[in-house]
Amino acid sequence: MTSAASFPRLALARPAQHPLSDIVRKAGWKPVPYAFTRLQASMMPPPRPFSSISAILILSPSGARVAVSKLPAGTICLVQGAGTADALGREDLVVQLPSDARAEALWDLLQTRFPEGGDFILARGERSREYLEEAAKGSLWRIHPWVTHREAARVPFPALPNVAGVLALSPFQAEILAPLSIHVQRFAWGEATAEAFAKAGAPAHSHCEPKPGLLWAMLAQHLQKEESPC
Repeated sequence: MTSAASFPRLALARPAQHPLSDIVRKAGWKPVPYAFTRLQASMMPPPRPFSSISAILILSPSGARVAVSKLPAGTICLVQGAGTADALGREDLVVQLPSDARAEALWDLLQTRFPEGGDFILARGERSREYLEEAAKGSLWRIHPWVTHREAARVPFPALPNVAGVLALSPFQAEILAPLSIHVQRFAWGEATAEAFAKAGAPAHSHCEPKPGLLWAMLAQHLQKEESPC
């Protein structure tokens, strides 16, 4: 039986008690918090008055934290996942989640909730993949993007801890981690993050859709392969 002390160490940009760190732990790895990026709020104002929209769509907890202070009471918020809903932290907002924490499912929810269409603000990061904007082109659902934040490298930049692997949670993180992780295992949260690793010259050893259950499966399966005899 493997002891806790021998668990391979995996660096990720989340605190030790974060739900994703818990997933890493349950998969047989020791999560190592590595805060190498920071949230940089945008100074951009909302693209339309909130009184003129049917709802706001929010893709991430970071976007929620930037937008929440500007939302009038009663605003309908369609959010991509439970973490984004938690980041809003206000009982006077009408918060709804799709069946799955993906932009595709959020698009389905938007069409179901507002079958007549309308105007909607989309709060997103600077490097969001713009799925919703593309899906809504020429449709009844008019999406008005609001870039609320960007991810930036910390200054001074912290050295990579002594780990057996790294987990990139965004394409930007993959670009930064690629040259630092040549000699360790590289894991990617999402296909776009895996593509960023590859473009930076250090392909991910494995990637999964951005779902906690699939993260557990990926890390556990990789660990089993490493431990299996030849």
